[in-house]
Amino acid sequence: MVAQQFAVVDIETTGGRPNEDRIIEIGIVIHNGKDTVEEFHSLINPERNLPEFIVKLTGIQPEILDDAPKFYEIAKKIVEITENRIFVAHNAHFDYNFLKAEFKRLGYVYRRKTLCTLRLARKIIPKEQVGSGYGLRKVCDALQIPLTDHHRALADAQAAAGILAYAMQKDFEKASKQIVTDEISLKALPPKISLSQFEQLPEQIGVYYLLDEEDRIVYVGKSKNIKKRIASHFGANLESRKSVEFKNRIANIDYVLTGSELIALLLESHEIKTLKPLFNRAQRRTGYSYGIFERKTRAGYLTFFVDKLANQTKTPVKVASNAIGARAMLQQIAKKYGLCMKLCGLYESKGACFDHHVGLCQGACIEAEAPETYNLKTKAALQELSDYHARTFCILTQGRNHQEHAVVCVEKGKYLGFGYVDKEQAIHSFEEAKQHITLYQDNKDVQKIIFGWLKREKSKVIYSD
Repeated sequence: MVAQQFAVVDIETTGGRPNEDRIIEIGIVIHNGKDTVEEFHSLINPERNLPEFIVKLTGIQPEILDDAPKFYEIAKKIVEITENRIFVAHNAHFDYNFLKAEFKRLGYVYRRKTLCTLRLARKIIPKEQVGSGYGLRKVCDALQIPLTDHHRALADAQAAAGILAYAMQKDFEKASKQIVTDEISLKALPPKISLSQFEQLPEQIGVYYLLDEEDRIVYVGKSKNIKKRIASHFGANLESRKSVEFKNRIANIDYVLTGSELIALLLESHEIKTLKPLFNRAQRRTGYSYGIFERKTRAGYLTFFVDKLANQTKTPVKVASNAIGARAMLQQIAKKYGLCMKLCGLYESKGACFDHHVGLCQGACIEAEAPETYNLKTKAALQELSDYHARTFCILTQGRNHQEHAVVCVEKGKYLGFGYVDKEQAIHSFEEAKQHITLYQDNKDVQKIIFGWLKREKSKVIYSD
């Protein structure tokens, strides 16, 4: 580390989107960990209008950029001055991703090892010294590092170099250089997540929660290996606006070990629907708005009807994305089992339905067919429509340790919930299993999870009938 040099970089831009906005100023301080070796500074013509809020933030006037070099004219200098040096910045992935995007437009792949002084500051400065956050100004004030021209590239790069020098000085605690080494190797972590937080994550199955600085859950996920999965989130390409926002929001990580992938899937689905995390938008939308429901008429006929999911409190036996799809599905099953189109709400008539006139309906619509006979056909259709065949059962699978089972209960086709039970307490019936569960909301998503699990996994299933 003694011979290692650092390129401490700061940029000013037209906005916060690397793929759309452009760099208007760059400052680079070459540092050996103790002293400044060289400096480079340049304004850059972004070849586009400069937003008013950027003018107010930086003090850079649009007209002075007209004669500034374009990025491609100084690109070679940036490559040369940062080559074989650690790329350092305050909130490094912002500056680094902007430079990568600028070089990408030129057809060049820009890669450097990076170090974030914001994350470094979190390790060496107690939170009470900086108050509400570890922004460059607050960190400089805490360490008494001069920052005379904030939001200008060279001044901010010099300040970040001061933070680096503070952490690297010889009389600082011995762990400081190791901290820098660790931060370089774990550059993919969000700036608000420490190495120790990441290292403490389990490599086991469960559900994990990514939180912001206000402890609001912004993302929920599940994995067989929580640590590995979270690392994949942070190691993803972060050039998009949404990805940068996502990484900047993460300030804490929590998790629940489930032992079983089935429990992890069920808990993840419940948490996403209940908590509605900001970055789980796609997963919290089911894509279903209509369903096929069962009902019994006053005359005792068991039949089906189509309605919006929002209009019903009962669980549908089948769901569809729209009314046309649901009606087509019901029409197909009605034809297969000889059900009455009128009783299914697929044909409107004051008397007998059309199918009765042509011999396809046995007359349930005019009560010519006995309810007992008709209902046998309806129940056969229900077996095909319902993923669970309206049965009552429980699934026993691996618990959180070798001493327990996880148990999932479904009663008359309705998901009740899950829980855990000690293996020494044998489960022989559904009613025994039911005593150990926590109740959760039933919906079509969890039904698909359970039905899919039963199809592909070997688990002990206890039926009550």
